[in-house]
Amino acid sequence: MTPSQRPPSALTIAGSDSGGGAGIQADLKTFAAHRVHGLSAIAALTAQHTRGVTAVHVPDIGFLRAQIDACFEDFDVRAVKLGMLATAEVIVAVADALAHYRPEYIVLDPVMVATSGARLLEPSALDALRTRLLPQASVITPNLPEAELLLGHAIADRDAMRDALDGLFALGARAVLLKGGHLPGDSDVVDLFAQPGSVREIAHPRLQVDAHGTGCTLASAVAANLCMGQSLEASSTAAADYVHRALQQGYRPGLSEVLVLDHFGAAPHG
Repeated sequence: MTPSQRPPSALTIAGSDSGGGAGIQADLKTFAAHRVHGLSAIAALTAQHTRGVTAVHVPDIGFLRAQIDACFEDFDVRAVKLGMLATAEVIVAVADALAHYRPEYIVLDPVMVATSGARLLEPSALDALRTRLLPQASVITPNLPEAELLLGHAIADRDAMRDALDGLFALGARAVLLKGGHLPGDSDVVDLFAQPGSVREIAHPRLQVDAHGTGCTLASAVAANLCMGQSLEASSTAAADYVHRALQQGYRPGLSEVLVLDHFGAAPHG
């Protein structure tokens, strides 16, 4: 690529993690590791470290829209990754902006609860996420607790995961990457990538670690792969492989035992 050519860009609209392990910071590291130009619109500010979230601040909605407008006005935005959108007002503003700009791909990570257990989505925002954002998304990437909140019932085993896919399609999802890491007991972590009429299992050996930022990273890697022209299924499979490598090479920068992913050690080659 010559300096005169605009590279594909991926935009993350999400929350900032002051600890650098998740959120906007993890998204931009993931984009860079995939050699995709990363853009950001900060929808929330968190005071956060590897031991938890201590405060959340939601910026002015007009400023959020100004960030999104600035990105679309100057860059070749191929994919948008959505992360922490804490309030119904934020979700509506983001949904309106995406309906206006109509990016080719939207990857929705329905962030609701932090790894520490802190609630990151106001209860009143859940319906807005279901009705305004989920139908616009090219693919959604919930973990099991997030899928349970979206569907309103428990998901107890692998069969229930497959049944949950039908429920998520009924809500308007077009494709789902359902993360299975919260199922206890199995030696492998099995994620399910599904489009109507097809389901693919993506399995990796379970790593006995407590990690931070895996969901953000997975969704951002899907978006980066889509920017580079891969299909939804190939993008999701490659993203899951990337997260597994980044976990294997992770490190502990804080005082807790929580692992932060090694994005550049896991970077895809070629």
